[in-house]
Amino acid sequence: MGELVFTEKQEALVKESWEILKQDIPKYSLHFFSQILEIAPAAKGLFSFLRDSDEVPQNNPKLKAHAVKVFKMTCETAIQLREKGKVVVADTTLQYLGSIHRKSGVIDPHFEVVKEALLRTLKEGLGERYNEEVEGAWSEAYDHLAIAIKTEMKHEES
Repeated sequence: MGELVFTEKQEALVKESWEILKQDIPKYSLHFFSQILEIAPAAKGLFSFLRDSDEVPQNNPKLKAHAVKVFKMTCETAIQLREKGKVVVADTTLQYLGSIHRKSGVIDPHFEVVKEALLRTLKEGLGERYNEEVEGAWSEAYDHLAIAIKTEMKHEES
């Protein structure tokens, strides 16, 4: 993969857009999960807080926490890529993420679904501030985080 160049501008775009979304976590976490189910209705079974409900539950603390975690970790990844040129997630965190995703039955294509939902949520939240550069910066950071988690999931199996 060679040396990764994640620019200062990309990092700034990710941080700025996360600040905007953070202003209404309940709204955007709901939007995020609605998008996941719209893209992949079958994904419902992967989330404990969606499994037994016909719709995306409003004000569910677990749902909010999961959505925030995805955005926050992607944002932190962007900062690490900029500063260190690679993803630096604590081993324990990665092991935990790998294990919990594997136990839940998550497979590689699910990461793409979540990425698409993340981008749609950003588009919704940023309105006309959303553009290709923003999309590119978040996509790149997310892809690197997803690779780290998927790699850990494979370690678990072996």
